[in-house]
Amino acid sequence: MMLVNVNPDQGNLLAAKIDLPRSTIVIAGLAVLFLILGGLATPLGPWYYALNQPSWKPPDFLFGPVWTTIFALTGYAAVKCWNASETKRERQLIAGLFIANGVLNFLWSVLFFTLQRPDWALIEVGFLWASIVAIGVFLRPIAPVVVPALAPYLLWVSFAAALNASVVQLNAPFG
Repeated sequence: MMLVNVNPDQGNLLAAKIDLPRSTIVIAGLAVLFLILGGLATPLGPWYYALNQPSWKPPDFLFGPVWTTIFALTGYAAVKCWNASETKRERQLIAGLFIANGVLNFLWSVLFFTLQRPDWALIEVGFLWASIVAIGVFLRPIAPVVVPALAPYLLWVSFAAALNASVVQLNAPFG
């Protein structure tokens, strides 16, 4: 639950203080951490720009806003699940699924960009996709809102997998 307290000495909304539950702050912090780590593992240098890309690849400037939106929705889903959980076991499941997904998301960037192995990233993206589905399947009974909140993420990773496959097809072999 979020509480908004207005400082009576200030008497305006600019002085409002928002009290967020610790779980919301931790989840938001983890989402931002994974977003930053993924960005750091995604150098767009000469190797990337030399790749043959399919004609339907979106412009590079769209990827940042899309991933930011996806991470915000994923964080929202995690908070909703955490707040709806009733047992320690449910909270462990929630934490495990979201952390595994964050690690897989980061790993894809490392494989594709840092190690310059789109072929390995193409294998890994299947695990990332499955982790998103697992979150929806296992956490839907706890918080049904998780499925629509994660739909853009699943669609984007599906699109990214097709783009990854096209890059492999157009540029193989690697390594």
